[in-house]
Amino acid sequence: MKKRPARLILRITTLIATLAFALPAKAQGLNLIRDAETEQAIRNYATPVLQAAGIAPQSVDIFIVNDKSLNAFVTVGNRMFINTGLIMKANTPSEVIGVIAHETGHIAGGHVAFRGDSVDKAIGTSIASYLLGIGAAIATGKGEAAAVIIGAGQGLALRNFLSYTRQQEAAADQAAVKYLQATEQSPVGLRDFMSTLRGQEVLLSENQDPYLRSHPLTQERINFLDNAVSQSPYATKPDSPDAVYLHSRVRAKLIGFLESSNQVARKYPDEDTSIPARYARAISYYRSTNLEKATDELDSLLAELPEDPYFLELKGQILFEFAKGHEALPYLEKAIEKAPEADPIRMLLIRVLVEENIPAEDDKALEHIEKVLLAEPNNASVWRQAAIIYGRRGDKGMTHLALAEAAFGRGNFTEAMLQSGRASELLPKGSPAWLRASDLNITADRRDKQRKKDS
Repeated sequence: MKKRPARLILRITTLIATLAFALPAKAQGLNLIRDAETEQAIRNYATPVLQAAGIAPQSVDIFIVNDKSLNAFVTVGNRMFINTGLIMKANTPSEVIGVIAHETGHIAGGHVAFRGDSVDKAIGTSIASYLLGIGAAIATGKGEAAAVIIGAGQGLALRNFLSYTRQQEAAADQAAVKYLQATEQSPVGLRDFMSTLRGQEVLLSENQDPYLRSHPLTQERINFLDNAVSQSPYATKPDSPDAVYLHSRVRAKLIGFLESSNQVARKYPDEDTSIPARYARAISYYRSTNLEKATDELDSLLAELPEDPYFLELKGQILFEFAKGHEALPYLEKAIEKAPEADPIRMLLIRVLVEENIPAEDDKALEHIEKVLLAEPNNASVWRQAAIIYGRRGDKGMTHLALAEAAFGRGNFTEAMLQSGRASELLPKGSPAWLRASDLNITADRRDKQRKKDS
């Protein structure tokens, strides 16, 4: 059996690009990961809090950053970033919810901090592709890149302007407590998270978690949160069983993908037969290319929860990575049927449909592509899959247009201009596709000139 090489990266739905791990750690900048289950969990936590703040949940984009440190931050355009380290180290869902409430306070208060014109300059560089297009991906040419990598200089620029004043931090704490009160949730999680950070105050700056460096912690803040806990009618209210279960699953999943097999074995020994433990072990075995053990653990989960979209997704992912794409399709199709809003699962299904190279399935793949692009119009990886389909159909005009869209999504405006120009020459003049190619060419040219001016 031909086997694809296992990747020591978090794919889950669309793998972190291999290149991210080939770069030196300090040069990687920020790596975004896509995982339908984790994204849904964070969205579940955030929605009531955002509503309590008077912010439409759909107006806030939430991204997961592959970083083991405790951190979360917001940027321009209502974008919230949560580190995997925060999720994995949080003992309870209320700790994550508390941090989300605090970051929501920054959004509501307009506290997207910056120094001088650092934000504008950062967004004028390649960080723009990162902030403005979550679908932007490393150009591997294989359709498997789903991480957005910021170079060392841009990563430094981002860290420099993500800093809040003590007054802003106090205001965000007050807002967080207000939102938690409005949603009948305990402020204990936020207080406990801050207490964890307080223990790091004696560390040298370079060893501290970024959250502590960018969110100054004072005794007054600790006192405020202690007082909020003592006065809250929900202080002793436990997290719901559903939230605890969801948190334990997401933690196990991230640990399975991001920690070593030895670490996974210590945290989830064989005698632990809980769902999260089997989940973590299945993923860890898969990463170690131990297909037999991975399948045994996962099949036990599917026997118990045969309709679970994320277990179905993982089964499909394993089969696909071990060169059994045709067998993977039913699992992925059922997964997307059970979770139709989970675009990351749909993206994996698209990739399998395209790489299996079954002409009869191309129309189905294009239907899924259209659904993803409705929500993520700058998704470079998906546009590249579309280009492959159009290319093998011999539709050169649409192939060049899809390649132009992919280049634009990656922030490669020069390539976008080249490909959209070729598309304009080949597509029927005046057709919707021709008009889009023309518009894209103009927009890419404008962005390219602006970037050169800002740099």
